[in-house]
Amino acid sequence: MRMSGPNGDPNIAGDDGALLTAEDEFNEEEYAAINSMLDQINSCLDDLEERNDALNGKLHELLESNRQARQEFRAQLNESDQKRPPPPPPPNEDSPPSQA
Repeated sequence: MRMSGPNGDPNIAGDDGALLTAEDEFNEEEYAAINSMLDQINSCLDDLEERNDALNGKLHELLESNRQARQEFRAQLNESDQKRPPPPPPPNEDSPPSQA
């Protein structure tokens, strides 16, 4: 098997910094090990994506629940404000105090 760089370059650097040419080959065990590592990484990424999606869904549920709770709380406040008589006007400082 021949190896090329990320842009199709015929030469890439190996671990030791030496250039690997198109003629260099890797054995099957090395490819199997790389494939296994990539499969593990892919599996971990899939798991993270699932967890992220679940958390995102729960967050949206929580936001909607909080929105509904705020609306209900405002409605209750408005109802209680409408049932309560308005407060008396503040006393006028120019008028004499009332004698009770």
